[in-house]
Amino acid sequence: MTKDAGVQPDAAANAPEKRKLRSERWFGPADLRSFGHRSRAMQMGYDPEDWTGKPVIAILNTWSDINPCHMHFRQRAEDVKRGILEAGGFPLELPAISLSENFMKPTTMLYRNMLAMEAEELLRAYPVDGAVLMGGCDKTTPGLLLGATSMDIPAIYVPAGPMLRGNWHGKTLGSGADSWKYWDELRAGKITQEDWQGVEAGIARSAGTCMTMGTASTMTAIAEAIGLSLPGASSIPAVDSNHIRMAKSSGRRIVEMVWEDLKPSKIQTKPAFFNAIAVAMAMGCSTNAIIHVIAMARRAGVDIGLDDFDRASRSVPVIANVRPTGQTYLMEDFYYAGGIAALMNRISEFLTLTCLTVTGKTVGENIGNAEVYNDDVIRPLDKPMFTGKDGGALTVLRGNLAPDGCVMKPACCDPKFHKHSGPALVFDDYPSLKKAVEDETLDVTPDHVLVLRNAGPWVGLACRSGACCQSPKSLSSRGCATCCAFQTPA
Repeated sequence: MTKDAGVQPDAAANAPEKRKLRSERWFGPADLRSFGHRSRAMQMGYDPEDWTGKPVIAILNTWSDINPCHMHFRQRAEDVKRGILEAGGFPLELPAISLSENFMKPTTMLYRNMLAMEAEELLRAYPVDGAVLMGGCDKTTPGLLLGATSMDIPAIYVPAGPMLRGNWHGKTLGSGADSWKYWDELRAGKITQEDWQGVEAGIARSAGTCMTMGTASTMTAIAEAIGLSLPGASSIPAVDSNHIRMAKSSGRRIVEMVWEDLKPSKIQTKPAFFNAIAVAMAMGCSTNAIIHVIAMARRAGVDIGLDDFDRASRSVPVIANVRPTGQTYLMEDFYYAGGIAALMNRISEFLTLTCLTVTGKTVGENIGNAEVYNDDVIRPLDKPMFTGKDGGALTVLRGNLAPDGCVMKPACCDPKFHKHSGPALVFDDYPSLKKAVEDETLDVTPDHVLVLRNAGPWVGLACRSGACCQSPKSLSSRGCATCCAFQTPA
């Protein structure tokens, strides 16, 4: 059979066998209920030929006017639709709750499972054959993936991508870390209020998630490492034209996945989650990764615990020189250096390369040709940022303060605090802590340990991000900003 030049066959034509689509339960039967479904679809201007025999693809879009991480998702949803239509599918955009880490109070962690339930029910309740999940801001990635895992229809994740580097007076600014740095400098009188306003205006300059290796970049990379995103997708800056092409390609691919019946349950195996943990360690991941990956794995029927992270941290070196674990670079630089695919290729000895991914190919096939273009950003294994002997990316600690275990990020901590004895200041709630750290008369030394109780994932604050990040003002005003902080759910 010959094909016209330049004409791409749709996914259905390429499918080895045409499956019965789930959406046909709504549109196919010659009964009164399906009459209602078809007539109401036609009420919206659709023709029966728009959906007949075609995979109906839900685009779960977490855009909102108050989520800067996802401010480009209105257009990206259109890019995804373009790919779905090209591949012979029928796209339907379904809005989902937008978890803006910046604006939601007291913490988005309270709403992660709410998004998971919403995602699951949107996919269950509507005539959907496959899903494109659009997210990026911290808790959005695990929320969407938890819901898609429960529903277990073909699904692909489109990450928001990091924002561009911040800039102020020619200095590169990183999300979060530089906010605290310059806040301490302002309180110490090292910069002026005008300087502070300049930092405020320059630290976030485009659509996209935080450009440091925080929770957002960690979780989107983990989604890719598990195999739920296209290769390289998680590293592309939000405003890069490659992000547009990635979104369209994801739209095309999900149609093919429906015909192939490639579901999350075929991808999210125990080795796939161990791959994700190894990648997280090599990146110098956020401590929040532990909370979310354990939940995601258990939702997929895979038992993973703290000890699995501890073992990986002791064996997999940190090779991503990306702040705050790294010293110099941000996610934009990481992308130019080769991104997650290149990092995975470099740590391939720690990965199971036979794991299946959304491409229909294995991890090994996906990353086989990935190259590192800057060895200072993605370090060679023999020249890492940190090794297991240094504590690795994360260290699991146990003791009287946390008998069931707690997590420390040694690479981001002054080494003198790796083994430390000192007086403690204990607070039972965040308002008390905040009031104390702003008190210039607070009796505190650089050797003090600040303990914030009732701040774990099972209690009211639910691991409030940044709750223990501020140095006491009485220290900052003396030009000293070091102090050990500890959060506990007890």
